[in-house]
Amino acid sequence: MEKNIKTPITEKVTKNLQAGDYVYITGIIYTARDAAHKRMYESMLRGEKIPFDLEDNIIYYLGPTPERKGQVIGSAGPTTSSRMDKYTPLLLEHGLKGMIGKGKRSSEVIDSIIKNKGVYFAAVGGAGALLSKKILKSKVIAYNDLGTEAVRELYVEDFPAIVVIDSQGNNLYETAYKEFYNIGNEELN
Repeated sequence: MEKNIKTPITEKVTKNLQAGDYVYITGIIYTARDAAHKRMYESMLRGEKIPFDLEDNIIYYLGPTPERKGQVIGSAGPTTSSRMDKYTPLLLEHGLKGMIGKGKRSSEVIDSIIKNKGVYFAAVGGAGALLSKKILKSKVIAYNDLGTEAVRELYVEDFPAIVVIDSQGNNLYETAYKEFYNIGNEELN
């Protein structure tokens, strides 16, 4: 099912998203990769503020390429999400509602998604140039010394993603795999 959502996303929104839904996201989202996650995590453990309010927000696991003249941002494809798994449960406990990346998540992250009524979206890897066209504004808001891994605030319009893990823990990677092999086995019989 196709759905249009606007940020910030609340629990009311995440409860209505199901694994397999195609979504188009409009509004403010934030970027952070490994190094930025590590800094935010360590700051939170020390009781310090982080660069943006996590409450009802989305983090896109992105380290864009440098923008060319006239562009808002360079290629903006997702990075592998599992590299953020160590940090994700704490961020979800502090109000983060969504993450955009690619690849599987750990059982601890899935449990935290369920507990905190979050959602994990996948963006298409290898389509960074096309995805960048959905980013209308980009500004670095923290950790500029990290270069492409700095935290950015993005304004996106109709940014395409797929719900992979919904707030009930349904996991598209698992259900699609099982469905694929059930169809394959039926055809062989």
